[in-house]
Amino acid sequence: MTVLDPAAATDASTFTDYLGRHERKSLLRFLTCGSVDDGKSTLIGRLLYDSKLLFEDQLLSLEKDSRKHGTVGDDIDLALLVDGLEAEREQGITIDVAYRFFSTDKRKFIVADTPGHEQYTRNMATGASTSNLAVILIDARRGVLTQTRRHSFIVSLVGIRHVVLAVNKIDLVDFSEAVFGEIVAEYRAFAADLGFETLTAIPLSARYGDNVLERSARLPWYAGPTLVEHLEDVIVDDVAADRPFRLPVQWVNRPNLDFRGFSGTIASGIVRRGDAIVVAKSGRTSTVKSIVTFDGELDAASAGEAVTLTLADEIDISRGDVLSAAADRPEVSDQFVAHLIWMADEPLLPGRPYLLKIGARQVTAQVTAIRHKIDVNTGGELPAKSLALNEVGIANLSLSEPVAFDPYAVNRETGAFIVIDRLSNLTVGAGMIDHGLRRAGNIHWQALDVDKRARALAKGQKPAVVWFTGLSGAGKSTIANLVEKKLTALGRHAYILDGDNVRHGLNRDLGFSDADRVENIRRVAETAKLFVDAGLIVLVSFISPFRAERQLARELVEEGEFVEVFVDTPLDVAEARDPKGLYAKARAGEIARFTGISSPYEAPDRPEIHLDTTSAAADLLAEQVVAHLQEIGIVPGADVTI
Repeated sequence: MTVLDPAAATDASTFTDYLGRHERKSLLRFLTCGSVDDGKSTLIGRLLYDSKLLFEDQLLSLEKDSRKHGTVGDDIDLALLVDGLEAEREQGITIDVAYRFFSTDKRKFIVADTPGHEQYTRNMATGASTSNLAVILIDARRGVLTQTRRHSFIVSLVGIRHVVLAVNKIDLVDFSEAVFGEIVAEYRAFAADLGFETLTAIPLSARYGDNVLERSARLPWYAGPTLVEHLEDVIVDDVAADRPFRLPVQWVNRPNLDFRGFSGTIASGIVRRGDAIVVAKSGRTSTVKSIVTFDGELDAASAGEAVTLTLADEIDISRGDVLSAAADRPEVSDQFVAHLIWMADEPLLPGRPYLLKIGARQVTAQVTAIRHKIDVNTGGELPAKSLALNEVGIANLSLSEPVAFDPYAVNRETGAFIVIDRLSNLTVGAGMIDHGLRRAGNIHWQALDVDKRARALAKGQKPAVVWFTGLSGAGKSTIANLVEKKLTALGRHAYILDGDNVRHGLNRDLGFSDADRVENIRRVAETAKLFVDAGLIVLVSFISPFRAERQLARELVEEGEFVEVFVDTPLDVAEARDPKGLYAKARAGEIARFTGISSPYEAPDRPEIHLDTTSAAADLLAEQVVAHLQEIGIVPGADVTI
């Protein structure tokens, strides 16, 4: 292997030749993964160090950091080249994903150094999502570990089909061929069903460089390639250009009235001037008028190129739409089945609304069912109602609107998505679409002649959801009952959905786990929406402890049709009242996951009505609610006293 040295370019022509050769070389993206302390960062540090791609100040800084944070005695600790966080250096571990570039005379490389600790598996999945090859490291002293299996499964799941099994620290087992053979045999047996196209095993010592760049004399029994030789020569087919054309629109480019283009990076396929294209979601078609780039117009462009397309026809296209080949369109659906990797400390709860981002489009989504979770050590299927941090499952998802996609196995770019928490805006999951649920296309809204407005006019009121939330014993049902009496006396049409009453029928099958609580509120919110459509004022009295589900209920109805009433009672006051004896049982351990004791209550941030039950009687608080409903026009009339 020859390292390409730009310092050797001494004149202009030589330097130009050097740049030309460098530009034409292929690029391989790969990641290092495996269990903690298997030597991933050291291996990348060795590649950078031996490739002579470090500046003098970097070497001086490395020597200084090795004396302060190093773990290899007086030697240079190469792992510090990629362990950039202070916490990483202090603990001697990798936490974040570190990307590094290096080059040889045959190929360019971008390598992702990913963490080995189980709690950072989500970071490893992030690095794997853009890689074409995985270098899975194993400590020769410890063999195949649980995290080795977990990372291998995720590598397979995200579609990587080329793997290097790097049996590292071979020097610490006296360069034993027998140990190497046992580890390789065990790993091949485990990986037999993971679908890898190539699996190359290499014994090496990242610390000392054995079989990394140069063949080691201390391993005479090994006749295969060094790690870099294999990385230079492995054939990783980039079939993105061979797939159907897909362009997720990232920006509608309107610099002036005479130009309207659609900008984005081509996810797959090739587009040419004059090609017939379709807007996947709407089905509207046109032809490509021009392909515009920063450097000028092109006759054709392929996967990976950032372009702006202008079309021959004026059709409605927005950010998030997908332009595709007219003769080979993606699927469009608001429901699909997907593999999910959960990346948050808070578990995934079916029925809870999240944001789903696929390409440039972002929609609200819910997991409607978890079919099963996967034991990443055995590949077995396990029943599950939720997914915890780092767990992988197969789930049905329902979206607020249809999106265009391809199955992940067909197109990694248009088949992948992320899941975002709506309150914190943190990424909490990553998904790979298996297939759409076509049966959803058989269900359509039935047109009705009498609508919500007509029903409300007949009742002389504006329909709304009045949502009472608070701790058990706060007085929600008492106040809601008084509000209904006052509204009825005013000739209004109202109905109470009470938490206890609903659990006797509609929700009798649900328990009190977080997942069941979410489903409890989801069903009630959908029921309340139907009452609003009927023209009623529906009074919902539920603890409803989670903000996310109360927000879901709000978004199901129109602006101005949702009134959140926070029945605010301190825990000690609610516990002192304890009308049903529930707090006493919870304190005694007889009721698990009781809100306020062993399960959290998330108070509203900005409720429309805030009732302090320690400062006024229930009847006066009920009058406050009715007065507010009159102020905002839900209830006609001015007199609230009955």
